[in-house]
Amino acid sequence: MAIRRRSLPSGWYPATASGVRARCEEWESGLPAVAQRYSSIIVPHAGWAFSGRLAYKALRAMPESAETVVVVGGHLRPSDPVLAAPEAGFETPFGHLEADSDLLSSLSRRFDVREDHATDNTVEVQLPLVHHLAPHARIAALRCPPAPCAEEVGRFIAEFAAERERLIFVVGSTDLTHYGPAYGFVSDQAGGDPSLWVREKNDRPIVDAMVRLDADLVIRLALERHAACSSGAAAAAIGYAVRRGSRRGELIEYAQSSDVRPDASFVGYAAIGFPRADAGTTSQENAASMSEPVQREARATSSSAGASGSRDLRAMSGGRSARAASETAGTPASRDRSRLSRS
Repeated sequence: MAIRRRSLPSGWYPATASGVRARCEEWESGLPAVAQRYSSIIVPHAGWAFSGRLAYKALRAMPESAETVVVVGGHLRPSDPVLAAPEAGFETPFGHLEADSDLLSSLSRRFDVREDHATDNTVEVQLPLVHHLAPHARIAALRCPPAPCAEEVGRFIAEFAAERERLIFVVGSTDLTHYGPAYGFVSDQAGGDPSLWVREKNDRPIVDAMVRLDADLVIRLALERHAACSSGAAAAAIGYAVRRGSRRGELIEYAQSSDVRPDASFVGYAAIGFPRADAGTTSQENAASMSEPVQREARATSSSAGASGSRDLRAMSGGRSARAASETAGTPASRDRSRLSRS
């Protein structure tokens, strides 16, 4: 049986099962019990020191009996085809995860799916978390371009799940704005606080579009504003959520790599969940937990985009997540790799 081996260097995620368990237990200890299970999620894909806690916070809310977890990554151009890992299994620190060959065969009959042999973090960095949380689930590893076919892939997976009466969970893996000289993207509008500009002006609109299940707008903002690196993955998660009955999403948390390690170049991250029914809190409840400047922004957003776009703005109020840093984040080797592993 062909197995896809680990390709990311150490520093992205722990190399041992005990290391993965320890990190997950650390993150779990600060979280309340899961109150809402999701049909699909959007999570960041940086090294665990930067965004692993956010990814875990969303993944822990997958259905407990999920039979297949579809991890959709990106880093593709609009003209690229859908890519799928052809291997029969995936190596993680816990052993091997079995691929869902039935789903992959069905996808290949519906779409132009090409084999994916590239080294890419968007899928791999999620696999140890999936294996820890759903050790008996099968895996489908895809990458979707920022194009209409991405949402169609998500919808097709939902149809497949219904026809096979199989509980499938979809993970859309994307980071948000990559800002600064290291990424070749700066804005004259950022002024003296680029972090604030990225959060409020560049990341907030695309997060709002994700919450409102607007896959077309997500892709357009990503392409026009450099607001996400793998928006096709987000579109696939949205397409699946819509077909499975979600009416809106929930912003679980927003953060930036500079929360962990301040730098002129940094990346935005968001964890978003899509429940089957609207269980969100009201915009007034969320505004109560914001600072006054963000309350004003929330009221402005609510009046222009509707209450559904402002319910989850509390998670973008600038809270820091330095506790997400790994025990290796300060080592010389990890500092050399930090620019790579934060995106």
